[in-house]
Amino acid sequence: MEADRLLDDLDAAQREAVTTDAAPLRILAGAGSGKTRVLTRRLAHRVAVGTADPRHALVLTFTRRAASELRSRLGVLGIRDEVAAGTFHAIAYAQLRARWADRGVRPPDLLERKLPVVAKLVPSRGAAIDVLAELDWAAAQGLGPDDYAAELEHRGRRPAVSPTLVVATMRRYADHKRERRLVDFDDLLRLGAQHVRTDPDAAAATRWRYRHVFVDEFQDVNPLQFDLLRAWLGDRVDLCVVGDPRQAIYAWNGADAAYLTRFERWFPDATTVELTHNHRSTPQIVAAGAAVLGHGTPVPATDRPEGPTPTVAELADELAEADAVARAVRDRHAPGTRWSSQAVLVRTNAQGVLVAEALRAAGVPHRIRGGAGLLDRPEVRSALGELRRHPGPFAVAVADLADAVSPAEVPPDPAPAGAAGRSGAPIADDGPIDDERRANLDMLVRLAGEYTRVDRLPSADGFSAWLTAALGTDLPHRDAVDVATFHAAKGLEWPVVHLAGLEDGLVPIGHARTPAELAEERRLLHVAVTRAEHELHLTWARRRTVGNRAMEREPSPWLHPLIAATGPAAPTLPARRGLGLVRDELGDRVASRAPDALLDALRHWRATRARVAGVEPRLVLDDAAVVELARSRPSSIDALAAVTGVGPMRAARFADDLLTLVAAHADRSDA
Repeated sequence: MEADRLLDDLDAAQREAVTTDAAPLRILAGAGSGKTRVLTRRLAHRVAVGTADPRHALVLTFTRRAASELRSRLGVLGIRDEVAAGTFHAIAYAQLRARWADRGVRPPDLLERKLPVVAKLVPSRGAAIDVLAELDWAAAQGLGPDDYAAELEHRGRRPAVSPTLVVATMRRYADHKRERRLVDFDDLLRLGAQHVRTDPDAAAATRWRYRHVFVDEFQDVNPLQFDLLRAWLGDRVDLCVVGDPRQAIYAWNGADAAYLTRFERWFPDATTVELTHNHRSTPQIVAAGAAVLGHGTPVPATDRPEGPTPTVAELADELAEADAVARAVRDRHAPGTRWSSQAVLVRTNAQGVLVAEALRAAGVPHRIRGGAGLLDRPEVRSALGELRRHPGPFAVAVADLADAVSPAEVPPDPAPAGAAGRSGAPIADDGPIDDERRANLDMLVRLAGEYTRVDRLPSADGFSAWLTAALGTDLPHRDAVDVATFHAAKGLEWPVVHLAGLEDGLVPIGHARTPAELAEERRLLHVAVTRAEHELHLTWARRRTVGNRAMEREPSPWLHPLIAATGPAAPTLPARRGLGLVRDELGDRVASRAPDALLDALRHWRATRARVAGVEPRLVLDDAAVVELARSRPSSIDALAAVTGVGPMRAARFADDLLTLVAAHADRSDA
């Protein structure tokens, strides 16, 4: 493609980023500013003007999906199979395999899943996931067993398990890999850097092969990846990085945005070009995205026309919220539009399951994006394995799993004297993934209860098959609504976005307490908000179930500034009152018109269902829904689903019981 044609549809800042001769070059690209377009156009433009050879270009990404998209865009620009584009791990592995082949060495086997190995090396099943999180973090930082504990103290990190247990497992894990000739993904990066630094011939060959280096999403680089990048570069400066510090959301996993924000520390002669114009979203959504980052955050300019004001809905509980989201999705599906123009974004995997159930009940095609589904979580895979290995009946296995979800079931390893978590509790009682992990396992227990109600001979294998059918994702090419976590949505965009669960405890997540953690949660919400192009719909629930206990909730503290920034017609949050008072007022308002006999029958049915399920009665149906059922007397499943507090999910589940009760009282006089 001609060089000038590559610049036709670019704004001034984008054009500067594409054409500048500066190297090294840092491009700061906010949400919707066209970073991928600029990255691919810069490479194509350099090829067109003769300052880069595509056969010697390397484009580094963090996911296979991103690498595939970059290759596709470069192909459209006339650069097809010449550029090496892939993840850090994929490029390092290819180099290592070539080296092993040249030396006639049998390559070690690649360990693709750490958790099963780690689970065998720790004394308690419940600690394995938290230990694995620490092993991953330590590997990303380039830390070994001798310096891990000291670095924890230096950085103020508070893991969910004792450093002593982590260090011991780190040593056992290294021995396990060495004895069995295994390497994991982190080893690929470490060995790749070592290979270049210790072998002059390998260094020369690598630096000759990769003369022009481009890195996407540079705010997500961790120390191990940066070390490998520096080894590949040597003393050369032909480097272009693109990133956005406002989308730095992986510090918990070892990423360090300082490599982007303090780029000049490592590359003193670097030039920076900043892309500040948003080409994706309406002014209302751009303003909302800036507002959640806090006071003083500049609002990017946008060339999109004015759009609708974001909506906010307050729901009674998480099931009512899921039903409301499903109805909103269905209502937004206009004739001639695609389902895939909408997405539902949630903070945790467990929330995504509820939304998927509601969408299924509403007849809405959907898929879980980005491999972020509940069944992909390591703690869930581990729990399913435990269910299969349990020697007793399935019901007993599920009961044991429910007990294991409680943090009191697995006593923590002793923390060093004087060590304390952020709330003053021992370190082992606190950690960055504990809340979400427990929520995922809570959801698995809940789903097991649903499965046992539909299978007369429940088993672990039957449960796994049922889960796959119930939660399985649609094929990528199928027209479907996307359900994704905030993290999995990064890099994607949709015309219509529904954000669910905007409550304190989810947004921000409950375990985020330090300023750094809260700042990352703000950035995560910013990412979620800015996925929307035209419409943004927000929901939160006044009550949410954790285990068998209903928890009263408050709206996210960032919901107020978000909606306040979207314009003079922005919706306002209702004043909070005691939920018991709200329910009592509603009951008083309609009870005088509710048929007493049917009301009593419904309450008795609810109490029985609750006793069988082992939950509070209001988690089956809340008081207002029971009163409304007795008043409206629905005679069909559609009418039942229309009752506030029932919805499609509960209607499908309880239709036989509730419609039979209503019909049985149809001829009775309640006067």
